[in-house]
Amino acid sequence: MIEIIAATPEDARRIEACGADRIELVSALSEGGLTPSYAIIDKTVKAVKIPVNVMIRPHSKSFAYTREEIEIMKEDIHVAKELGANGVVIGVLDEKRKIHEVFIEDLLDACRGIDVTFHRAIDELTDPIEGIRILSGYPGIKTVLTSGGKGSIADNITIIREMMKNSGHISIMAGGGLNFENAARVIGGTGAKAFHFGTIVRDNRLPSGEIDVESLKRIIKIVRQGGDNL
Repeated sequence: MIEIIAATPEDARRIEACGADRIELVSALSEGGLTPSYAIIDKTVKAVKIPVNVMIRPHSKSFAYTREEIEIMKEDIHVAKELGANGVVIGVLDEKRKIHEVFIEDLLDACRGIDVTFHRAIDELTDPIEGIRILSGYPGIKTVLTSGGKGSIADNITIIREMMKNSGHISIMAGGGLNFENAARVIGGTGAKAFHFGTIVRDNRLPSGEIDVESLKRIIKIVRQGGDNL
């Protein structure tokens, strides 16, 4: 499964045309992705037939939120559901950078009936392997996006493999720093079945760049062939 970040309906159309499987829809890609507007969600979902999962993240200060911010996130989740999104992308830590289980349960109640990905907030944990064990206790979480913790994803292959062994029902999606130089090693080394790409498929590898169709087709071909075409 190949997921590509989109910020606009046109991004989404290009991603679908190139053969990706799913879209993660965000705003403020330069901030790591924030919740997109009502209109962007609406137009993007209508623009494509492949699933669109919407980032639910009210700010980029941290992954720790106040009760008021959790209520905002719950309202944004309801909006995404009403607009026909396939799912949402969430992640909540406490002030000690541990998974905030109370808030996660609260958000998951709002997510009933749609797909849920826990995003790279897990990479902020001291022990992401323990983190995946905790998340595996929540049936509502279907996917966890991770680069295996701090540092380069290519250096965290062993950690990602251990996370996969402890993930239970959860699908581990490798992403965060995947590029043409390391994709084959990560694909082969982790044995993961899901991969996530962002700026690597944009002009000059910049968050502000347009989706580059040739780069997108190339990375999709690499994944489909298990890294052999690099």
